[in-house]
Amino acid sequence: MEKKLEMFGRTLVIAPHPDDEALGAGGVIARLSNAGHDVYVAIVTTGREPEFSRADVARVHGEAETAHAILGVRRTLWLDLPAAQLVDTPRQKLNAAVRETILNVRPDTVLLPYAGDVHIDHQLVFEAALVAVRPHQAEYPSTVLAYETLSETNWNAPYLTPSFQPNVYVDIRETLDRKIEAMKAYASQLRASPHERSVEALRALATLRGATVHRAAAEGFVLVRSVVNP
Repeated sequence: MEKKLEMFGRTLVIAPHPDDEALGAGGVIARLSNAGHDVYVAIVTTGREPEFSRADVARVHGEAETAHAILGVRRTLWLDLPAAQLVDTPRQKLNAAVRETILNVRPDTVLLPYAGDVHIDHQLVFEAALVAVRPHQAEYPSTVLAYETLSETNWNAPYLTPSFQPNVYVDIRETLDRKIEAMKAYASQLRASPHERSVEALRALATLRGATVHRAAAEGFVLVRSVVNP
């Protein structure tokens, strides 16, 4: 029996960096917004000088706004922690920022970067989110899913770090083009084929995930937790 979009409810997508949300869950975000669901995106980090110029940071912020408008995101939340420097950020500060976001949004479903991603920012955000959504609280998200990010998830070390093995699939055949359009809005992040951050690679992955469940296109996720309430 197929599950319907109602299982998602109010959804929060947590992205370590701008464009992770489009790469990993753009098709699902568009489907949810089409169906009238509220989707929020929390972007955890912002570039800092001297590694990132003010002009580059402003450009990426503008690209994110355009991409999120295409996908139908209700609200974009910027946590403004330092990009590529989370390993030097006090864990308590990261945990608190993610926790505050979840308390403010009160999502039914949270989508996270995968724990086995090669980028340390992704790993730390995943861990911080797991702390924030612990089910011993009065309120907590009933569903937690991890998405895959091309250029991060696919570069892990097989057998040494967790491999992404999706067990939840969402049909995105009707929203794949919008996912591609949103990624194109991130012009500074898009690359030419055969780079994994290319339009061709995104379409190929959607085709592969779809074929796994006999669909034309899909996004795959790893289920971290699902609580069925009375």
